[in-house]
Amino acid sequence: MSRGRPSEVASVYAAAAVQGVALVTFPAAGAIFTSSRYYGLSSSAYGAIFLPQALMAIAAALFSGTLARWLGIKQIFLAGLVANAVSMALLFLSQYLTGYSGVAYGVLLAATTVLGIGFGLTTSVLNTYTAAFFPQRVDSAVLILNALLGVGTALAPVFIALFVGLGIWWGLPVLVGALLVGLLFFSLGLPLRIAAQDADSQERAGGSVPRRFWLYAAFVLLYGVVETVNGNWATLYMTRDLGSSVTAASLALTGFWALVTLGRILFAAIHQWFSESNCYRLLPAVIACALIVIALLPKDQPAFGISAFALAGLGCSALLPLTISFGQKELTTISTSVAGYLIAFYEMGFGIAAFGVGPLQGTAGLSLSSIYGGTALVALTLAVLSFSVVRLQLTQSGISDHINNKGEPI
Repeated sequence: MSRGRPSEVASVYAAAAVQGVALVTFPAAGAIFTSSRYYGLSSSAYGAIFLPQALMAIAAALFSGTLARWLGIKQIFLAGLVANAVSMALLFLSQYLTGYSGVAYGVLLAATTVLGIGFGLTTSVLNTYTAAFFPQRVDSAVLILNALLGVGTALAPVFIALFVGLGIWWGLPVLVGALLVGLLFFSLGLPLRIAAQDADSQERAGGSVPRRFWLYAAFVLLYGVVETVNGNWATLYMTRDLGSSVTAASLALTGFWALVTLGRILFAAIHQWFSESNCYRLLPAVIACALIVIALLPKDQPAFGISAFALAGLGCSALLPLTISFGQKELTTISTSVAGYLIAFYEMGFGIAAFGVGPLQGTAGLSLSSIYGGTALVALTLAVLSFSVVRLQLTQSGISDHINNKGEPI
């Protein structure tokens, strides 16, 4: 049973979906940004627009818990929606400034900066809300929340392909901005408060960080690298290296995010038959296999590329939400700050991959196929770390199985 009102749950879950679209708006428009017809950015310049996004998302996520205690969690949620809407407005405005040297690029940097703030604030409080609304089934609820976020990420490439076909690529930021404004007005009239015991826990969340937190932090940082190499560079890899059309590249990115979403729904639905722990240990190996296939893709065979990126999406699907929910259950002394802290480390991985791939191509002379092959090694490292995280979860589960409802040994 949910502790939140249906309207509050609807607001939180709708925000996850819209946040997903906003987050992938810039990567989905990668071919627009690098086209000489529009912005004409180099690979390095394109990658650099995501650096301020990562930095601000890290800062926003790290301080979201403190800000929520000072200002209230609802205010942080609303501030995140406003920041996302401002980002979409700046992206829309930038198209009119491409004739002025460097001005359009500066506006793009401002747009991704504000988007980072919005993502860091919104995602942190969404996970906190979900854990508070569904305390008896945190893992499944967080998987569903992130599945809805994944729905948004999968829709962004579809929308950009549609709007490009209509000759109005800027229709995507306009659509996302309108959805954000509508959701903002809908949420203003809702209480969006968490229960008293959750608030008390939030006040205690400023304690020292447990040593085991760093295992989770390392995992989500490396996961952020793997996800971003797929999510931010798929369209350029498909169009530039493999000779695919913009439509095929958009389908590859859509396939990646669609399987991220479907995988989260699938593993939430079958958790009674295939446990979250088994899922957690399996998926990094799936990612590694997919990345090896991606690195070896032949040219002029877009169907193989679309399938390979879809497989990578399935591998990525449940890892981030499960890491957050595992951490919230285990790291109880900082339970309400766990989501923000882990999102911050995820964004560090995002920044490394979003910005770092450009210099690896330009300065080091590596091809994207080589970079995808190297990222498979990162996925294998995730596979090793996943066993350590799961072992802690199984140990904790074993202890709770021997404790009765009164907290006494059975």
